[in-house]
Amino acid sequence: MKYKIIIIAGLIVSSLFSSCQQFEDDYLDAEAPSTTDEALLFSNAGLAKGAIDGIKVPFGETNSYRGRFLPYYGLNTDVEWHNTSQTDGDKADLCVYDAKPANSEMNTTNNAYAMMYQGIERANICIRGLRKYGNPLPGTELGQLLGEALTLRAIYYADLVKTWGDVPYRFEPITPETLYLAKTNRDEIYKQLIADLGEASTLVAWPNETAYTSTVEHVNKAFVKAFRARLAMAASGYQQYPGNFGGVRRSTDPDLSVDKMYALALKECREVIANGSAKLETTFEGLWKKYNQEVITAGGESLWEIPFADGRGRMLFTFAVRHTSASDQFQANGANRGGVAGPLPFVFYDYDQADTRRDVTCVPYKYGTAVNNIAKQELNTLDTWYFGKYRYEWMTRRVTSTNDDGVNKIYMRYAEVLLIAAEAANELEGPAAAASYLKEIRRRAFPAAAQAVKVDAYVNALTDKQSMFNAIVDENKYEFTGEMERKQSLIRWNLLKVKLDEAKAKMTDLKARTGSYADVPSTLYYKYAADNVSLIIYGLNRGENVSPGADYTAATWTKLEDTKIASLYKAGVNPDLRQFWPIWQVFIETSNNMLVNDYGYGSN
Repeated sequence: MKYKIIIIAGLIVSSLFSSCQQFEDDYLDAEAPSTTDEALLFSNAGLAKGAIDGIKVPFGETNSYRGRFLPYYGLNTDVEWHNTSQTDGDKADLCVYDAKPANSEMNTTNNAYAMMYQGIERANICIRGLRKYGNPLPGTELGQLLGEALTLRAIYYADLVKTWGDVPYRFEPITPETLYLAKTNRDEIYKQLIADLGEASTLVAWPNETAYTSTVEHVNKAFVKAFRARLAMAASGYQQYPGNFGGVRRSTDPDLSVDKMYALALKECREVIANGSAKLETTFEGLWKKYNQEVITAGGESLWEIPFADGRGRMLFTFAVRHTSASDQFQANGANRGGVAGPLPFVFYDYDQADTRRDVTCVPYKYGTAVNNIAKQELNTLDTWYFGKYRYEWMTRRVTSTNDDGVNKIYMRYAEVLLIAAEAANELEGPAAAASYLKEIRRRAFPAAAQAVKVDAYVNALTDKQSMFNAIVDENKYEFTGEMERKQSLIRWNLLKVKLDEAKAKMTDLKARTGSYADVPSTLYYKYAADNVSLIIYGLNRGENVSPGADYTAATWTKLEDTKIASLYKAGVNPDLRQFWPIWQVFIETSNNMLVNDYGYGSN
């Protein structure tokens, strides 16, 4: 086995240029070289670009981000859950904080864990080659490519660390001596990533500064700086550590102190904001329509996206408003596509009714069985909502693959820059310094007539650090529900179990129509619009308790079982002590006894 792995490592440079896979074809436009000579490869920008694009190939492999990591990581939080969390099985276990090392969805040699390290190895080879054989200076093509390689490696590593905690430290290509490595304290990994991104930010161009950075499928300076800020906040935040000095705590490394990391994050965010090369989209609905229409032009809100070919990637396949039929007027992606996960039932009611993000984010209907290829919207029950950010009906391309949709994953957007800036400014400089960033987020969310109250008065009343922090925690919820970023934020705020328990209590109150949900209607009324496809629903808003007319049909809106509420996390499990997935058994068994699982995970 050792011989095989060494051979594979030696052939990775060559495999970067293989065009045998559809996903690779999406990237590798340059002519494939006939030699693995690194000197030739990395001294030529055209050839080197093909190698850099090859770093992205592992994102789209079958059991990698495409079909395993993105569909499961980040669920269940205080705003999002797997819609069948109450159903026992390995899929639900990944979400309810009870994953086992032998989980059948994950315990394969081509799982996301392995694919992340494959991406890292490809990046390591490119970084070494560019440094040794190129002249990667700021403002040059080779400099841009080195910055992109450093950033792509940081993306893979950031996702490894947030998912598994401490993992092996590999920042050089594999050698026989480094084939088997033990885990390294993630603090060391975070410090390396933050340093790497600091270097990358000097090498890559701002959005639209060059032709290369005119698309969000390539790395740009706004993203690098924003991503560096995100990692600085994570590195200094609360997280579970293993061993005798473990538990949930902040890092004790002085280089990762709150003062240092928040100052770094604030500096990076302010530089992105001041540059002006990225910005909020004018409307929240417009942002998500552009996303589903696959607009990848840089300079808007999306800072960088995981790029999927048309036949790769499952963002709508997994998360869209559900389409029951295999084919209808909007898609031919297969039966029962979308709807695997959704907002918790109370989230719709936590939004201010005037907040334009609410109806984009929370959808209470699906598309039913198509008749003559036309599907109509049908009401769900109270316990099943869908993410409206992902919609086949907003696409301009008709998906015909029955396995994938090919829509990219937005990895980071400008709204997060504003909220990180608000959080860091509040901590270091006080709520007055944070106010403008929070106002900018809310100004986009509310119509002009409501802004005096919902934006200015609301934010101006946040006069102490704690109230501002609480508002920022809430704003993250309203802005990012359905993007599966919430889990890592709750962890770094030390609010994971607190907010999960709060969510269970909210669902209990909603079921009984008590407490904050006493005025939520128990009956909905609906009819079809003139298109005979779209529902007109009355009774979703608080206080809408009287039938709007005889042309409406009444529907009971009460189904929310205790077993489903309880399934937000597994009974008997403390989510604060299960912040990470276990390393899968196949990797433990082939690690030459170098890898072990922490946090009480057994072998099954």
